[in-house]
Formats: sequence, structure tokens, C-alpha cells
Amino acid sequence: MAREKKPWLPPRWFIRGAWQVHRALYRVLGGRTLRPPRAGRWGMFRLTTLGRRTGRERSVILAYFRDGPDLVTLAMNGWGAPEPAWWLNLRARPEATATLVDGRFRVRARKADGEERERLWTRWRELDKNLDAYAARRPGQTAVVVLEPA
Repeated sequence: MAREKKPWLPPRWFIRGAWQVHRALYRVLGGRTLRPPRAGRWGMFRLTTLGRRTGRERSVILAYFRDGPDLVTLAMNGWGAPEPAWWLNLRARPEATATLVDGRFRVRARKADGEERERLWTRWRELDKNLDAYAARRPGQTAVVVLEPA
């Protein structure tokens, strides 16, 4: 049986640096790094949560697609092992703010389970052919996060 080749990922320091550059570009360009999903591509939005320990606002840029009125994203940490801080924040306080190209609105987060998770994972797989291979690099199941308008 042939071994499945894992997709290449840059080193962790590079991924973290890219996140910092992306946040800086967001600030400098006034949010023009955000984009809506297009046919066969995911979009990018800014999620602002409240820190679970500090209570301070924390923002991150995430990939998403729309499922009706909901936004769907993945709780991956650059495909690293730990859960992303924004997901830990949402689990403690599910209310957040989503900023898209067409404006800001309040959302409430929840984890998709069962058939809903499978359906949404399949849609992600259509947008990223390496999704399963990347997810296999993580020790646990990657949460599919649904952000419903609040």
C-alpha cells in the first residue's frame, strides 16, 4: 500500500509571521484585504472576539464561506496541534463581531456536529482539495464553526 504524502506546510515561525503581516496589511489598507467568497473559492473576514481571560477584544482574519445567512469557518491553528485562541474565546463567550467587505454584524458561534458537520466539511473539501490531508496533521478533529447572525 502506498503511503499518502502529507502536504507541505511552512515552519510554524513563518505561519505566525504571515499572520502578523496580514493583520498589518488589514490595518494599513483599511480592511481591503477582506474578500467575499466566489465560485470555487473561500472568502476572508475579520472576527473579533472577547478574550476569555482578559476580556479584551481580539481580532483574527479567517477564511469562510456562506451557508445561507451563516458564515462557516474552520478552527484550525495554521494546521498546528493546539486549538486556535479565537475558538477558545468563542467557546467561553460565543458572541462576537464579524467584519466582511459589506459591513460589520454581530454573530453567535457554535460548533457543527453530526450530519451538519459532514455536509459543511464536504463543502470545504470542494474549496480546498488538500483539506483532509491538512486536517490529518492535527491530533484531533478540526471543529467546523458556524457563525449565526445574532
